[in-house]
Amino acid sequence: MQFYGGMPLPVRVIAPSRLAALRERAGLSKAELARRVGVSTRMVFFYEKGRHTPTPQRLQKMAAALHCDVEELTGVRRGEEGLVDLRFAAGLTLDQAVELLRRTRVGRDLCLSAPRLSALEQGRPVLGRNWRDRDVVGRLPTALAKIYGVPVRMVVDAWMRTRPDESAPVHPRRQRQRGSSDSAEAAWRSLNERQQVYLGEILRDERMTETEMWMRRTHHLPVPRPAEWRKLPLALHAPADVVGYTRLQERLRRNGVHDPGAGATVHALARRGLLVTSTDVVHHAEAGEVTRVRVEMTRRGRAAARAGLGERAEQQPDTPLLSEWLWGVMARVAEAGPDGLERDALSGRAPFYLGVGYKNRSAGRPSRGFIDEVPVIADDGSHVVGYRWKLTPVGLRHAVEYLDEYRRRYPQVDTTGVAALAGEHS
Repeated sequence: MQFYGGMPLPVRVIAPSRLAALRERAGLSKAELARRVGVSTRMVFFYEKGRHTPTPQRLQKMAAALHCDVEELTGVRRGEEGLVDLRFAAGLTLDQAVELLRRTRVGRDLCLSAPRLSALEQGRPVLGRNWRDRDVVGRLPTALAKIYGVPVRMVVDAWMRTRPDESAPVHPRRQRQRGSSDSAEAAWRSLNERQQVYLGEILRDERMTETEMWMRRTHHLPVPRPAEWRKLPLALHAPADVVGYTRLQERLRRNGVHDPGAGATVHALARRGLLVTSTDVVHHAEAGEVTRVRVEMTRRGRAAARAGLGERAEQQPDTPLLSEWLWGVMARVAEAGPDGLERDALSGRAPFYLGVGYKNRSAGRPSRGFIDEVPVIADDGSHVVGYRWKLTPVGLRHAVEYLDEYRRRYPQVDTTGVAALAGEHS
């Protein structure tokens, strides 16, 4: 290992050709970029030739000057970050990171130093007191996440990429029984029979709408934001023989509990905090402009309806686990085997949470990088004929590492494909 002044050299490098291209795209000369970054023009020349590597702070200033993300300079795609990438993205040198970590209990317990942190980032063995104690080392990702300003799961994923031959540093705690299910059941029992039917049918209509939104995404059609489509049409303030009934009204009519308009039952549910009602104005071909009443379930209302229908409560995944939905996606990709899953099979939001190169929302965190679009080359090798989803190495490691815990939490998800992969890599 190389040192300067007794400290490890920076190990994060930029792609020189990318820097030159981004500088030209931004319309900046070497001298202007140097002025904005706070270095000499000669140093920018060295950066573009690959002879020097900027410090984390200078890398941040360079990205700001070029109006790009740090990963555009380094060539690291979203969902492929290692531990050193997280530190550089936070603009911290080894010294600064160690200084912050030494203020924490785990930093002191591990006697953290710049050489030790550098070894951790480079995937080399870290020697010293408590470094063989999994319980102590398992507290380090939380401390790193705090100083880097990222979720713990990002640190765990980066750790597993950086140190592929080690077990995951963090294992989820056994979930404790919470009182939320009891309160949901109590809320359901407090309703009369008519109110229970209303709440149950609204939940079913919401699920049907969610399925419709998924189908629209599958066919590449525009989809409104959840905050909009979750407001379900209940009634139109116009004669039913002119405007007919909404789907939700038809559900209630089949159950023999339909009220005209918004109805006293809906207002009672809203007063209990189980629903939110709102109105807007829509155009009807025959009735013209009419007022529409919409209802939206609250978290409490959704939990009460699930409890009343005998469904188990939704489990919030502990770090670093996935939600049941995303774990199901991973299982589907694994089930597809070596050939991978058809690209269009994951046309919803899943790639933005799991796919390499994706970000789950504007200015949001990068996805976990557990799946990637792999090109399928024509038999003659002349061109790409399509893309298929496959698990990345860290995605496979995550699935194998936490398979037993996922099976315990989400027993209804078919993990046959994951188990087969786990057997191959055991």
